[in-house]
Amino acid sequence: MPYDRLTECLECGLLQRNRPPPPGGSIRCVRCGSLLHRDRPDSLNRTLALTVAGIVLFILANGFPFLSFEMQGNLTQTTLLSGVMELQSAGYGLIAAVVFFTSVLAPGLQLTLLLVVLIPLALDRLPPWLPRLFRLVRTLAPWGMMDVFMLGILVSVVKLSERATIVPGASLFAFGALILVLAAAQAALDPDLIWSRVPLRSDPVRAIRPGDDHLACDVCELVIPRASANLDGRHPRCPRCTDVLHRRKPYSLQRTWALILAAFVFYIPANLLPIMTSTSLGYVQSDTIQSGVVYLLSQGMWPLALIVFIASILVPILKLLILVFLLLSVHFRWAWSPRERTRLYRVTEAIGRWSMVDIYVVTILVALVRLGNLANVQVESGAIFFCAVVVLTMFAAMSFDPRLIWDVLEREGEHDRDRERSGTVAARPGGPGFRVHPPGGRSDP
Repeated sequence: MPYDRLTECLECGLLQRNRPPPPGGSIRCVRCGSLLHRDRPDSLNRTLALTVAGIVLFILANGFPFLSFEMQGNLTQTTLLSGVMELQSAGYGLIAAVVFFTSVLAPGLQLTLLLVVLIPLALDRLPPWLPRLFRLVRTLAPWGMMDVFMLGILVSVVKLSERATIVPGASLFAFGALILVLAAAQAALDPDLIWSRVPLRSDPVRAIRPGDDHLACDVCELVIPRASANLDGRHPRCPRCTDVLHRRKPYSLQRTWALILAAFVFYIPANLLPIMTSTSLGYVQSDTIQSGVVYLLSQGMWPLALIVFIASILVPILKLLILVFLLLSVHFRWAWSPRERTRLYRVTEAIGRWSMVDIYVVTILVALVRLGNLANVQVESGAIFFCAVVVLTMFAAMSFDPRLIWDVLEREGEHDRDRERSGTVAARPGGPGFRVHPPGGRSDP
């Protein structure tokens, strides 16, 4: 079995050998159930074709107006960059930077870098810069939020539908197609296939032997003996992707606590202060996050109101409470249901990005409704606090290391084994903390 099929689960830390997944199937961790490997047929060609299509759609989506706002003979149009420029000119540069990065820059860079990586591989070439670029592609993936932006467009159209005529532009359809194409490209991409073609930058790495102190790369998932890691100053580096290697995320608990406490501080003004003020025919109205949900309900759009309530109100506080619970469970060394706690973390990491929907709604309305005293929308200070909450909770979820949940069981298992060897207690095969090294993970067809 080659060394690169030896996998450490990045969610529970279990070291295990895995056979290649069956055609169209996947391999999951035998302990926590997280996805380890998935077979993606013809991954390279499919991903390359989808990436080229995505770049064409990205140019169309950013080159033309995607919405037009017409009221009493006055017409305004907006592009994806219009809202960013309006926020910047209004003095809200931080929000403008976040919106630009998540809706334009991150998806565009992801597509461009993916194309630069895939073309040499398709030509059976491997330039030395390829591993670093592919690392960046994987880093940018969580921050591309075009699907959330599309939900923001839908909410904005509902809010404006009674006041004026909303005309969708050609780039709106390109934007919708781009979301589907990018999602398909991410689903078709097989990182294992790409990393398997990258040679090691050091001498051949020997196989891990029982009792070896090993390191697992968080990026390319290479597992090597600690002695085989390249040293860069004080930090060992992966011989394949050159990422810094750590047994666990550095200062995971301290960083997560700090980010969560900051998010709690911002959460209160984010919900109490207005996020925007709208003017229509001399009537001025300030809206908070809660009033936006109430407005959708009053218009009979309860499915959309439910989505916005969950994404903008329920998800942020639920995410904070779950992270606090996980931190306390690690601090007090709880052994209760580690698999369920790992699932909680998995859900928390996946849902946080959808809270950006209200920020996108404000951005679209600010760019679209620019008719002076006739109709106008201005961003307010509550949007800054809410944007900070979303970003801080995303960083908090990324900083938390779910393997810490299982480390408590590992230490208890080592203690039990020490006692068993000394004859203090009887052996308990399969007891908590026993490391499992199966010949293959659980296979899902």
